[in-house]
Amino acid sequence: MASTVFTFTLTGIEGNIVEVETDILTGMPSVSIVGLGDKAIKEARERLEAAILHANYHFPLQRVIFNLAPSDMKKTGSHFDLAMAIGLLIRTNQIKANQIERTGFIGELSLNSSIRPVSGILPMAMKAKEENITRLIVAKENVKEARLVKGLDVYGCNTLTEVVSLLNNDTPPLMEETLDLEDSQFPDTPLDFQDVKGQEWLINFITIAAAGGHNFLMIGPPGCGKSMISMRIPSILPPLAEEESLEVMKIYSVANLLKSNNRMMTERPFRAPHHNASTNSIIGGGPFAMPGEISLAHHGVLFLDELGEFSRKTLDSLRQPLEDKAVTISRVWGSHCYPANFMLVGAMNPCPCGYFGQNRCKCTDYEVMKYRQKLSGPILDRMDIQKYVGMVDFFENETKGKSSSEIRKIVEKARKIQRERYKNIPLINCNAQLTPSLIQTFCQLDRDSKSLLRQAAERYYYSGRAIHKFIKIARTIADLEGEENIRSSHLRKSLQSRDMEKENQTFIGGKI
Repeated sequence: MASTVFTFTLTGIEGNIVEVETDILTGMPSVSIVGLGDKAIKEARERLEAAILHANYHFPLQRVIFNLAPSDMKKTGSHFDLAMAIGLLIRTNQIKANQIERTGFIGELSLNSSIRPVSGILPMAMKAKEENITRLIVAKENVKEARLVKGLDVYGCNTLTEVVSLLNNDTPPLMEETLDLEDSQFPDTPLDFQDVKGQEWLINFITIAAAGGHNFLMIGPPGCGKSMISMRIPSILPPLAEEESLEVMKIYSVANLLKSNNRMMTERPFRAPHHNASTNSIIGGGPFAMPGEISLAHHGVLFLDELGEFSRKTLDSLRQPLEDKAVTISRVWGSHCYPANFMLVGAMNPCPCGYFGQNRCKCTDYEVMKYRQKLSGPILDRMDIQKYVGMVDFFENETKGKSSSEIRKIVEKARKIQRERYKNIPLINCNAQLTPSLIQTFCQLDRDSKSLLRQAAERYYYSGRAIHKFIKIARTIADLEGEENIRSSHLRKSLQSRDMEKENQTFIGGKI
């Protein structure tokens, strides 16, 4: 009778349980692995034989068949090795079978029977708990990551011999103590908004963006502080909730970016790819459809410096994820869906030389127009706040502004109001995520506000999306002021948040 051992596979960032069925039939000695496995799984036959023999166990000189069920699900990776080895040892009666009913095995075997760590342990462990698997056996290096899921007995083993000893009720490896909720992926940073001289009005809008999760675009000459301000945005964002932290860590686990001494992430991700990054690296892709920068920035910030230097194709590929808060990467063998709910922050120069509007700017109108057209209308429409950044007199601004800790308290207070307001609505944590129907429910405008918004929309030809963004920004401004209802003063300030669109109406005949 065939033996059955449990392991897992990944579909995107979600784990799926796999039953490894092992049987031995009469015939010429061979090893067959069926069940839609990739090349790494097919190559396991050599690793299995060498590892079992080096662990001083018997490898049968018969026809060995492994079936990875369900057989209609595509499976990738080398972490099936350990489960297949245990299944074969059980089928050949070299170890007991009554200890594996609620046990999952994850690990790659080396030729000398040692167990190597693999990526994606966290979503697999979460699936194990969901399927009532109470015990998980992994490589030593993967123990801390697996122990982030509470309610599982996780054992780390160095070799196949240690796993067999554990299953035979010999002395089990010591389990580590429960890990605390602390951050090691994103260490404390010395960056503080107190270092920024001047720009109080801009920092005010940065606070609004952080409080509501709104996308932000800064346009200004070189050296005016765009990058300096952007790099300090993580210091004012509220910490990740436990549920958000686990979701982010699942993505990092699949991407193999978690450190071996990891803890729960508390600081929100901050990703800043170079402007020559490929579309696949930003969106995600490759042969195995791995998550890209927009997914690694989930629940955090994606900062695109020198936005005008990114290819238009790459920037336009952000349009759908910015709306859907997720990205689906399709390949011939299947598709993976990764979450991508991030705050987009961009910084760019107003023209190729960077000094548009100053005497030293030598750019022609055509060059300025061509440079700005790298940002298509749909992308610009998705930037909630667009602000011009002016130069600051370095010698005149000696006073320090608010520190990051002071601004963070203001942001956290506003976010707390939003969490309480949307606590019964799934997938909505801040104002920027509101759908049109929810805007009508939570963002009621009085008569004066509606009249003001109508005048602005008719004058600057704002799209329906832009109008909704003005309302959501006004909702955030009201939350920052502790107001329950949106007032005309909140909307008036919100209408000052899109400088670039207003200029586009008058630049070169009204269009860029």
